[in-house]
Amino acid sequence: MKILEVTNVDFSLRQFLFPLMMALRAQGHDVVGACAEGSLLDPVRAQGLRVVAVPMSRRLSPMAQWRAWRALVRLIRAEKPDLVHAHMPISGLLARFAARWCGVPCIAYTGHGFLFNQPGSWLRRGIALMLEWLAGRVTDIYMTVSEAEARDARRLGIHRRATAIGNGRDPALFRPMPDRRAALRQQLGVEAGQVVILAVSRLVRAKGYPELLAAMRRLPPNAVLWVVGERLPGDRGMDLGACFARAARDLGSRLVCLGYREDVAALMAAADIFVLPSQFEGLPMSVVEAMLCGLPVVASDISGPREQVVTGGTGLLVPPGQVHALARALGALVDDAALRQRMGQAGRERACARYTQATVLARTLALLAPADGTAGSGFQETS
Repeated sequence: MKILEVTNVDFSLRQFLFPLMMALRAQGHDVVGACAEGSLLDPVRAQGLRVVAVPMSRRLSPMAQWRAWRALVRLIRAEKPDLVHAHMPISGLLARFAARWCGVPCIAYTGHGFLFNQPGSWLRRGIALMLEWLAGRVTDIYMTVSEAEARDARRLGIHRRATAIGNGRDPALFRPMPDRRAALRQQLGVEAGQVVILAVSRLVRAKGYPELLAAMRRLPPNAVLWVVGERLPGDRGMDLGACFARAARDLGSRLVCLGYREDVAALMAAADIFVLPSQFEGLPMSVVEAMLCGLPVVASDISGPREQVVTGGTGLLVPPGQVHALARALGALVDDAALRQRMGQAGRERACARYTQATVLARTLALLAPADGTAGSGFQETS
C-alpha cells in the first residue's frame, strides 16, 4: 500500500511522524512524507525515507492556504496514494479535503489538538468546529492523541468512531541516566544543591513562558530553569524575546536557554523537575518523555496533561495562567528531594504502562494498515 503522511512543518514530521513512517515501511508499505521544507528533515531523509516539500503554512492566510491546497492536490495526483494520513489542525483539514477531491480510496486523520478547544473568540472557535465537522465527513479513520478529544469528536458529531491512540516514546531512550547526569550538569554549570527545572517546547505565548518566568522570580535561589526549544518560523503571536531578556536580567545564571536540542532525553535525565504551564495542549509528548525519564511533572490543569499527570502522585497540576499557584507547586518540589524522587518513579511506572512508542504504534498500525487489508472498516468505538 502506498501511504502519504502529511503534516505542517519539519519539526512535526521529525518529532511525531518519523517513528510511524519507519514502522509503516518496515511492514512493507511505500511511505512518503509531505510538509514544509526544513533542516529537521535531514535525519529523516538520511534513513531513506522520501519527504516532499509542500508550501504548508501555519498562518491563517487565505492565499498561503490556497497555495498549500494546490500543492497538495498536485502531489496527490502525482503520487496516487492508497491512503492519505493527515496530521495537525490546518494541514489536516487541507490534506483531507485534497485527498477527497483527488479520489483517494482511504483518508485518515490524527488530531493533535482541536483548534476549537484553544483559547480564542467564539467566532474563531465556531468556524474551527464547523470546518472540523465538515472534514470529519470525508475521513475514514479518525484518531486523536488524547482520550478527551476522542470523546469530543464523538459527542459533537465530528466522527462517531473517533479513537484515542495516545502518544508514546521509547522507554529505552527516555530513561533515567545516572551515568550521564552528573557530567551534563557539570557541563551546564549546575552547582551542588541546585535544583534544575526543565521546560521543553516551542517558545510561544501559549506555552505559558511569561507565567513560568514570573514564577521563577518567586522561587528560592537554588532553583535553576533550563529552557529547551525555539520559535518556529510559522509561529504566531507575541515574540517572547523581550520577556526572556527581562528574566535573564533578573535571574542571571539561574536561567539557561539551550535552544533546539537533539539530546532532550539526556537533558531530562540531568534535570530534577519538568514543567509545562501551557494554555492548551493535545497530549503533550514532552510530558511523556519527562515521565519516562523519572521526572515529577508540574503542568497546567487542562485537557491532555490532566490525562497524563496524577496530581499528588506523579506530579502537580495547577490552574493555567496563575503565577502564584505555579510558583507554589514548583517550590514544593524544589524544597523536597524525597517527594521529587517518589513522584518521578511513579511517573515512569505510569508512562511505561500507558505511553510507550511500541504501544501507540501498534494501535495506529492496526487502524491504518490492518493485516486483513480492510483499513478504515475494522476498528471499534472507544469510551
